[in-house]
Amino acid sequence: MSEGRTVFVGVDTGGTYTDAVVYDDAAGAVIAKAKAPTTPDDLAIGIGSALDRVLQTAAVDGAAIGLVSLSTTLATNALVEGVGRPACLVMIGFEAEAVTRGGLAEAIGSDTVISIAGGHTPHGGAQADLDLAALRSALAELSDEVEGFAVTGQFGVRNPEHEIAARDLIRETTGLPVTCSHELCDGLNGPKRSVTALLNARLIAMIEELVSTTAEILTERSIDAPIMVVRGNGSLVSSDFVRDRPVETILSGPAASLIGAAHLAAADDAIISDIGGTTTDIAVLRGGLPEFGAQGATVGGHQTMVEAVLMHTHGLGGDSEIGLVDRAVGAQLLVGPRRVVPIVVAAETDAAAIEQAIIRQRNAETPPSEWSGMFVRATTRVDGANLDRNEVAVLEGIGDGLTAVDVVVGTSLQTRALRRLVTRGLIRMCGFTPTDASHVLGTQDTHEPELAIAAADLFAQRRDRYGNPIAGSATELAEAVVEALTRRSAEALLEAALIRDGLSGDTVRSELVDAALDRTAETARADIGLAVPLVGLGAPAANYYPAIAELLGTDIVVPEHADVANAIGAVVGKVRIRRQVTVTAPRRGIFRVHAGGDPETCYEKDDAQARAFEVATATVRSEMVDAGAAECELETFWSERSADVEGREMFVEGTATVIGSGRPKLD
Repeated sequence: MSEGRTVFVGVDTGGTYTDAVVYDDAAGAVIAKAKAPTTPDDLAIGIGSALDRVLQTAAVDGAAIGLVSLSTTLATNALVEGVGRPACLVMIGFEAEAVTRGGLAEAIGSDTVISIAGGHTPHGGAQADLDLAALRSALAELSDEVEGFAVTGQFGVRNPEHEIAARDLIRETTGLPVTCSHELCDGLNGPKRSVTALLNARLIAMIEELVSTTAEILTERSIDAPIMVVRGNGSLVSSDFVRDRPVETILSGPAASLIGAAHLAAADDAIISDIGGTTTDIAVLRGGLPEFGAQGATVGGHQTMVEAVLMHTHGLGGDSEIGLVDRAVGAQLLVGPRRVVPIVVAAETDAAAIEQAIIRQRNAETPPSEWSGMFVRATTRVDGANLDRNEVAVLEGIGDGLTAVDVVVGTSLQTRALRRLVTRGLIRMCGFTPTDASHVLGTQDTHEPELAIAAADLFAQRRDRYGNPIAGSATELAEAVVEALTRRSAEALLEAALIRDGLSGDTVRSELVDAALDRTAETARADIGLAVPLVGLGAPAANYYPAIAELLGTDIVVPEHADVANAIGAVVGKVRIRRQVTVTAPRRGIFRVHAGGDPETCYEKDDAQARAFEVATATVRSEMVDAGAAECELETFWSERSADVEGREMFVEGTATVIGSGRPKLD
């Protein structure tokens, strides 16, 4: 570190708030912290505001900053909410049934798939010629709506030649970003590689905006420091490195929170739960260390091949949408998974529109419905979007401001159009949330509560299956919302604990667990809870987690600076790169080293193993530099599989794994 550059800045861009800390790395101490509302339509506003506040509080100038490190929940939230830029998946050499495996069909959704001939065998030889003519023809017929591409070849990790050729043609033809599966994944399983590559293609523009915006903000404030980004495994990489691999920021924010929590709480065995505006992220800490998911991160129901801290992510947060269970008795409420703008937040700029709509709906002759107390606003992404006539009608009804949903949609076609617009990120919804409930109850006072109370009173007048109001007052409705979030959070924590103990997470949905949590068993004794402390993180933690811990019969720890643990985790981590090179044996005495192109052939296993480590080590050293590391410490591992063939042991496959780690380079 050069003279005078002594502090680091950590910034976490969440779904609701952007957090910032100034951290003295030498002393291991937080100098200052600040928050500002995240502004999804213009990230610069939220990031710039949080940065200005924390620098003013810390009384430091740009010359004192040696590093800026980002964590973000943008990618995680987009997948949980089903929001992303439209992309096209190109599959090379796969049979038609491949799209039905590994959750690929669900991940594809309404996106386009192009299937062409080509691909390779398990040992890296071509199984068919690559049909670039078919790809060129399909590209000519694509909609202008596509904003990125993902390419997956059969056994592309054993020989990426066809993926690379397809990538080059797509870039030449369209000029759009292209993700190849072999660039993200070491392992086999084509459908899961396809899911990972497709999600990456949807996220590129989003993460590019975050990185570019942050760079511009730093330049405007005369801050000349490297920018690092937290990946889902808790490691740091340079902003340039992550631009082409945004899917690796899945669980970035939660991973940073976990690293920060372990640093703050000095906990050995605990369950760490980070509640934000959109999600609750849960991890188990054993011996002071988190676990990594052996199968890759699962977010929003999508199983990926992205290495990440083993995290259980649920659509539960302070800004979760609150719904009513159809034909239920009383206030049986749904929480999440979609995030909406809380009434108290929207009221900061649109109080008059909200108040007028609530008064009109409260005085209507019919009881409040699903859309009562719900509002929408068009985002800046509408310009240039490819819309059908129902989507156009909905957007015309919304206009330029915040508008009540019930005056925008009047038919089932318009309702479906509105939901599509939400999914595509073209409109943003506003409604009653746990954040509003906390303001009604007086446990949170960051905004004015009057309109939250009015919205709660309107929601309370909705009818159950017997035609009765679901709650007697705004306070009673708010208490029901907090109780629903508490109960769902307790179930999510129990599920994570059961899975960590090797049991079925589905157990939490049994009658016995229901009876234990509800305290309804009278003759039998039913008791279940957590055997380790609960560490609560996130700005809403103090509001909800004491009650959750009481329900689960455990101690609650909310450490100092828990509200910015993610931003702290962003600056205390290391750069970490892990790469694998596989060796296969198509027949006895022949060893193929799959080193990133046509496989190399060796005739001795030891030679093949040495070559695999040589390639993996060179790749790690190169990528550590690209990822922004100052130095590189290496760990190496070899694993292999063999089979008994007619009484003789035969080598089947081996893997050379090299892991590099080091602190970021500061100049």
